[in-house]
Amino acid sequence: MKKRILGKGLEVSEMGLGCMGMTHGFGEASDEAKMIEVIRGAVEAGITMFDTAECYQNDDGTIFNETLVGKALKPYRDKVVIATKCGIKVVNGVQVLDARPEVIRASLEGSLRRLQTDYVDLYYLHRVDPNTEIEVVAETMKELMDEGKIRHWGLSEAGIETIKKAHAICPLTVVESEYSMIWREPENELLPLLEELGIGFIPFAPLGKGFLTATIDVNQIFAKNDTRSRQPRFRKESMEANQILVDLIKRIAVEKGATPAQIALAWVMAQKPFIVPIPGSRKLSRIEENIKAADIELNDVELSNIKEALDRLDLKADRWDPNSANAKRIGK
Repeated sequence: MKKRILGKGLEVSEMGLGCMGMTHGFGEASDEAKMIEVIRGAVEAGITMFDTAECYQNDDGTIFNETLVGKALKPYRDKVVIATKCGIKVVNGVQVLDARPEVIRASLEGSLRRLQTDYVDLYYLHRVDPNTEIEVVAETMKELMDEGKIRHWGLSEAGIETIKKAHAICPLTVVESEYSMIWREPENELLPLLEELGIGFIPFAPLGKGFLTATIDVNQIFAKNDTRSRQPRFRKESMEANQILVDLIKRIAVEKGATPAQIALAWVMAQKPFIVPIPGSRKLSRIEENIKAADIELNDVELSNIKEALDRLDLKADRWDPNSANAKRIGK
């Protein structure tokens, strides 16, 4: 794959791999040996950036996504970029925000052990902790960089002012947030700010958590341990309303000789040169399909036409119920 530069010099494949769903958030964890094969297959296919997190674990702490990623990538360590995250602790099955310096350091040591490495290429604050000033977090990250334990740092789901404050203390390499054809909120303020500051952007869920692949039936019932079971946009009435977007993507896919997933990814990648999406999958065939999205060119006229079409759609795209814990910790 071609490469893209994030921030001041982190070179990665123009598409990464989100590994969360292999063990967490989308039903039961898959067989570890099979997922190791999938991750290694992704490396051989050209992907160099792999995304995980400390809190991607089951409730009793016996399955960690980082452990899987560490085992899979150990033979390729000097050829790949590993991104992991701190700031969310799992306590008795409940996620708790905690970004105190001593907690960040303890989290990093645990991540290094599970990942079987002595440094992390990209270390995120997973969510902003309202009880710890972001300047304190930035200073801690700077110390960890000086110690050689991390090489770059980033923020996930942070607000505009938080990004500015953090970047002024220790320059951010990336910011991560949800972005796709069904969720375009970052276009309003986030993307212009990142472009101004020279910060890379990592969109997670660039396929709308599977919806934009045109493979999800509107009658599908999601398991309780699937995050989509708690998201408004995956309720039947929302999926029915949002089918107009899937139909649009399918029409474009036919015109371009591509799959809906490839169009959705090509669109994301075409928005800015500092964007690197991290779609996830448990199937190597899907990953290989996704990679081919990088070969699809959408010219200015096509992008303009798509934007006009998207702007006209009346979608039910809410990510979380407004009063949910997940909603309250976004954009802080």
